[in-house]
Amino acid sequence: MKHPKEEQTYVMIKPDGVRKGLTGEVIRRLEQHDLKIVALEMFQPVYDQMDNHYPKNEEWITRLGGKTVSTYEKYGYDLVADFGTTDPAKIGPDIRKWLVDYMLSAPLVKMVVQGVHAVDIVRKIAGDTLPYRAAVGTIRGDFSIDSPALANKEKRAVMNIMHCSETPEEAEHEIKHWFGTSPTYTYKRFGVDE
Repeated sequence: MKHPKEEQTYVMIKPDGVRKGLTGEVIRRLEQHDLKIVALEMFQPVYDQMDNHYPKNEEWITRLGGKTVSTYEKYGYDLVADFGTTDPAKIGPDIRKWLVDYMLSAPLVKMVVQGVHAVDIVRKIAGDTLPYRAAVGTIRGDFSIDSPALANKEKRAVMNIMHCSETPEEAEHEIKHWFGTSPTYTYKRFGVDE
């Protein structure tokens, strides 16, 4: 079993984060919470990489569609007019396609982040995945106002600055998917590891 300070998670700065010049800000916020960047690379993904990054199972795709259904219901928008259905399982595939297309639209920055409860802490720093609900003081709350309603009207993915793993198991899978056998680096942070 690893030491608690060795928990790792996967973080990817999305096209809107890169285009807004937020790479340094994201890293700064992670490091100021005593997390370490142990692997880092800017890259341009190809279709297969992005397609295999996002789950393809029915449960995940339906959950994706469900977020759209909830937003449309909350704000009184017409799902049938935009999607021809109210079924989250039928809406989800469109959302997933827009997401993959969006992630291919610009370079991304991928990183492995390490520290105490890294998965949970990074998600707290990032904020809610739907930026219009993200708290002020989080990365998404401070730098994006996007919502599924707006994204769906424009037939695109929600722009929410960054991706971060939801669970340690997902982090392990994503780190292996994106970094393969590339090394992570070990070093001591002043005031953190001493």
